[in-house]
Amino acid sequence: MTMAEHALWMTGPGCAQIRPAEAPLPDAGQVRIRALQSGISRGTEALVFAGRVPESEWARMRGPFQEGDFPFPVKYGYAMVGLITAGAADRIGQRVFCLHPHQTAFTVPDDAAIPVPDDVPTQRAVLAAQIETALNATWDAAPRLGDRIAVIGGGTIGLLIAWLCAAMPASDVTLIDIDPSRAAVAQALGIRFATADTTAGECDIVFHASGTSAGLALALTLAGFEAEVIEVSWHGDRPVTLPLGGAFHSQRLTLRSSQVGAVSPARRARWSHSRRLATALALAADPRLDVLVRAATPFADLPASLPEILGQGGGLFHRILYEPE
Repeated sequence: MTMAEHALWMTGPGCAQIRPAEAPLPDAGQVRIRALQSGISRGTEALVFAGRVPESEWARMRGPFQEGDFPFPVKYGYAMVGLITAGAADRIGQRVFCLHPHQTAFTVPDDAAIPVPDDVPTQRAVLAAQIETALNATWDAAPRLGDRIAVIGGGTIGLLIAWLCAAMPASDVTLIDIDPSRAAVAQALGIRFATADTTAGECDIVFHASGTSAGLALALTLAGFEAEVIEVSWHGDRPVTLPLGGAFHSQRLTLRSSQVGAVSPARRARWSHSRRLATALALAADPRLDVLVRAATPFADLPASLPEILGQGGGLFHRILYEPE
């Protein structure tokens, strides 16, 4: 038996529709989930919405439960919290996180539904995929006690990376952004804030998460001798220009990518994707993270609201509501 539900589809550059979707009753080893809230990952979903996924990445960028193909039409997303309504008896009523697109209800394999801890409210649980990205980035960089760390870009990912690094004893962490309004968000998370023109260099590690060439160029100037710059931004089909004739060579810098699709080599032998995601959900128990999830839109309003949410003037993480809060 298949029940009628609805899902968001990106149908063309800057265009979206809500279309009928199927959510069959589960077979053995499956669960049916009713959506509570999902989250929009502004960086990635903005590139998908604009049709700017390079053709070379169409296969690698597929979401676990994506339908359609890049560029369009495509059902895309990966931050969903819902309630299990059918499946194994011991799982019915369980609140879970799933890497699923925006959809009112859906059926997935049992192991794709990761339990949400009781001390993590739904509005924070939707951050799990972003926390997982930030966690993987810190594993890639392997910061040490007392390191001087700069994070360039005060979006959700940059803020989460800075929040994780600032939890290390004796760490010296600065979040850098051109938008002064990010200072209040950084302060709420216990992070020092600076603009580009007030930032000191000689950092042990620099994370770049601004999604701009200028931000990455700044990262090279802030890194100390033989330091690492970790590139977390995904630029899509946009070329990036860097001044490699400057500090990059003389300071013997390392520029390295970090991407959440694979567990960091430093943890890969022992950590599965599900273990990493469960850890991200546990980290979401910090009530300070509420500052990142204040914006929300009802699912029915999403097609009309998506251009503004994903536009240049968009804010931080944005939640989608499938029922009133």
